[in-house]
Amino acid sequence: MTDLTTPIPYRAEPDWQAVAAIPIVECDEPLHPLSLSRTLRVYPAYARMGVCHAMAECHSRSAVFERLLQVAKSLPAGLHLVVLDAWRPFAVQQYLYDSLYDALKEYYPDADEAHLEHLTRQFVSPPNSSRGNPSPHLTGGAVDVTLCDDDGHWLDMGTAFDEASPRSASAHFEGPDGEAAGQQVRANRRTLYNAMLAQGFSNLPSEWWHYDYGDQLWAWHQGEPQALYGPVQLQTLDSLWRQQLEQQLGLNGR
Repeated sequence: MTDLTTPIPYRAEPDWQAVAAIPIVECDEPLHPLSLSRTLRVYPAYARMGVCHAMAECHSRSAVFERLLQVAKSLPAGLHLVVLDAWRPFAVQQYLYDSLYDALKEYYPDADEAHLEHLTRQFVSPPNSSRGNPSPHLTGGAVDVTLCDDDGHWLDMGTAFDEASPRSASAHFEGPDGEAAGQQVRANRRTLYNAMLAQGFSNLPSEWWHYDYGDQLWAWHQGEPQALYGPVQLQTLDSLWRQQLEQQLGLNGR
């Protein structure tokens, strides 16, 4: 049985060049809509915020979905796993990156471009849909999650979701801030962290809410020689019809 009280270790920021160099051997798992499950609580945060092109549903690769189900079932009675975001369209990734970059530029007017890019990347990956180095959320392997109680009250995680603050680091409350008022926050983060890692996910150290499975970031954290997921798109009606027609023409041509 997983110990959900194990302290969260401090981990350094990923070596992004090494992450990008990890080969991807696409396994072609489809995207799965998460709200079909009664086990998960699904709250598409960006759609609720009115972000343009954000999906009103959260989708992940099928193996990620199965692992999320196991996480939810492993939680103590009265706690529920909430999925805030998973697969993203490229346009949403671009918007999130540009918005944070612009905000940081205003807040740090003397910072050069390299420093601003470094600060932005701590919380939003540069938008990239290439097959060799896609943004994690464009693969369907990255998920943003939190916890709630039976009544739907968010558990206190110490910061808001997507808060661009040092306090958002997963292990932040393992330090001095974990004492006194931070003890419950620390316990809540530990519960989420240990439940997710027990099912094979890795965590982005700068974000308590961000977890990966199957993408390059996961492979780097886990020491895997290759990633399972490259960029993926939701299947459109047009592409479905074309696929069906190609199959029918192929069968008729035999």
